[in-house]
Amino acid sequence: MNHRFYALNGRSLKKGLIIILAAFFTAFVLYVEKINLSVFSTSSGPKAIYKAEKRANEIALTFDISWGDQYALTILEELKKNRIKNATFFLSASWAESHPQIVKRIQEDGHEIGSMGYNYIDYTQLEDAQIRQDLMKAKKVFDTLGLKKVTLLRPPSGQFNTKVLKIADSLGYSVVHWSIDSKDWLNPGVNHIVKNVVHDMKAGDIILLHASDSAKQTPQALPQIVEAMKKNGYRNVSISELIENGQTQSKDVN
Repeated sequence: MNHRFYALNGRSLKKGLIIILAAFFTAFVLYVEKINLSVFSTSSGPKAIYKAEKRANEIALTFDISWGDQYALTILEELKKNRIKNATFFLSASWAESHPQIVKRIQEDGHEIGSMGYNYIDYTQLEDAQIRQDLMKAKKVFDTLGLKKVTLLRPPSGQFNTKVLKIADSLGYSVVHWSIDSKDWLNPGVNHIVKNVVHDMKAGDIILLHASDSAKQTPQALPQIVEAMKKNGYRNVSISELIENGQTQSKDVN
């Protein structure tokens, strides 16, 4: 089966003017959660995966956890009830260190685990050495918890630039963004969360959800999201499954 993937390169915004040459009109801007970060696709250099175009009707549910323990177990129960055994959880290592039993449950339920670093701090504001130090500290925690092959990285709050991508790549990480933002952390109401996810849902989408205590309505929205997925013929896969045997598609940018 031929798979085609979309990838993003991150570039930090510089103060002042951004000029995009007409020859590179295909470059596009993706605004990520809570920041104005220009993210471009490119034909070279490290990339951030945000979607996969595939023939199979596959979608990846992803959950970020950086603090709290009130909703993580509830979400795991909802996934189990709805027979979802391969979601991807991106964990802040400082949280994982304090909640080893929940991490164990995530593993035992068959879900994939990715990293969000250790301190959950904006990497674009750090020096290179600080980013490396945070990622290595996170790796040490995950190794201690028996997670020896954590190769997926979602930078805290989704904030990244070219520097972050290059450092992540040098340490063996694939940076994973998203194509659908549920905005569940805003607690806009269960119906709004469901609509945010399913309205434009397509095969290959990576869906951003949260299992931190800030996302109070996610457990109630999750069954409806899964129901809509199944009704439309989609099945959930892990990020690793989604990108397996993929062929990167990119565009040149200035």
